[in-house]
Amino acid sequence: MAFDINRLVIEPAPDDAEAVAFVHDFLNPPPGVKRYVLGRNVWAESIAHAVDVDGFVDDFAAGGQFNGKPVIRIDETDPASSLIVSANVLGRPWTVARKLNRAQRRHLDYFALRRYSGLRLLPVTCWDTFNADFAAHGDAYHALYAALADAESRYTLYSVINFKRSADLSYMRDFADRQREQYFEPFVTSRFAHDTFADVGAFDGFTAQQFIGHCPSYRAVHAFEPLAENMKNVRAKLAESPRITFHSVGASDRKQTLRFEPDGSASRISETGSIAIEVDRLDDRLPEGATFIKMDIEGGELSALTGAERIINKSHPTLAVCVYHHGEHYRTIPERVRSYRSDYRLYLRHYTEGVTETVMYFVPRLS
Repeated sequence: MAFDINRLVIEPAPDDAEAVAFVHDFLNPPPGVKRYVLGRNVWAESIAHAVDVDGFVDDFAAGGQFNGKPVIRIDETDPASSLIVSANVLGRPWTVARKLNRAQRRHLDYFALRRYSGLRLLPVTCWDTFNADFAAHGDAYHALYAALADAESRYTLYSVINFKRSADLSYMRDFADRQREQYFEPFVTSRFAHDTFADVGAFDGFTAQQFIGHCPSYRAVHAFEPLAENMKNVRAKLAESPRITFHSVGASDRKQTLRFEPDGSASRISETGSIAIEVDRLDDRLPEGATFIKMDIEGGELSALTGAERIINKSHPTLAVCVYHHGEHYRTIPERVRSYRSDYRLYLRHYTEGVTETVMYFVPRLS
């Protein structure tokens, strides 16, 4: 690996001979060899639909069944005759790989299986669209790299891009699952005083609760959450806190009704979504503005920023915006914000070992 703080290095992605050999054996198992998938999720199902696996590995659900096959513990597999593909792609794929290494099991991750097998496997979150956008707009990514404010931001972008281009999980080995630290980096919290916080995509109220802990002298908190069950939890969690305004809407570029499909990490706005949600412009909901806005709204971030143009221009808030829901958002979100104001310092942080929870921060420059 050749990280260079001064320029974005895009490394070659030659075939991994060990991964190629594993895939050959997984698709054409020698006599007596059993094939397993670690995990029980949509990516595990995708493998099982393409390959007649012998079972699934899950130390916390052993004894049951998944997709009609037995679920067993790692120690129930035979080290000499088992091939295991890990379908953990989101939070802790490196933790899983290390566990399998300690158990001396021959294994491969989903990313490499998809690259080398030729199977029609479910795409990893925004994987293909990111690579297509990078191929079409490479110069913009190099410019973004140069605009990032610190070495950690540049290393994050370097790692994410090369990981997605190569399907080589080793690019993520320096990252950890630290989602509880998300949004409250020192370069954000050091500026807190009497802030007005807009929690856009409040989910269960945890982030707003964290904000209050970091900034007890806050002026106001605005919690935006369009799903009724989630808002019920937000209200319960923040019931004892003063100066909270609850907005049972999402954020977008105009007031309208949208269809939404709640599906865990794959939740999304969709014309065929099973739930109707109301959305509105932050500019209309927050006439007094805000000093800190966090956005995690399952891919609606770009539209929400469009609906917050006045606030960004006049209030110049700190922004913490998730950029991993759509492949092009690494590029288009900073372009959108900087089209409103160019006087932001840009930071990028990643909060899992896998492909989710990447946040771009826009911090006002001090005069």
